[in-house]
Amino acid sequence: MKGMIFLAAAIITEVFGSTMLKLSEGFTQIGPSIGVIAGFASAFTFLSMSLKTIDLSSAYATWSGIGTALTAIIGYLLFGETISMKGIFGLTLVIAGVVLLNKSKSAKKEQTVLH
Repeated sequence: MKGMIFLAAAIITEVFGSTMLKLSEGFTQIGPSIGVIAGFASAFTFLSMSLKTIDLSSAYATWSGIGTALTAIIGYLLFGETISMKGIFGLTLVIAGVVLLNKSKSAKKEQTVLH
């Protein structure tokens, strides 16, 4: 459970860092530039803490997949970026891939426990 909390924090802070990257305007705006550094430093710190209890493949796939989807949503909502139907389909596939990977890991663990 603790690992999942750290993973959620890693996702949130990575999305924050990515949003600040957009706002930094090529690192010409000091406040958002500091936000980029803080966001990504926090994201990697929380991700490393999550790896104490979560498999690397599951944690990284979840972090990058959910982070990608949330960043696309923020781009749409805050910056007026467009998401085509193909883009929505692609993001759906990314999330489905994360879910399938995590389900396959949990199924393998259950199978190992039963034997």
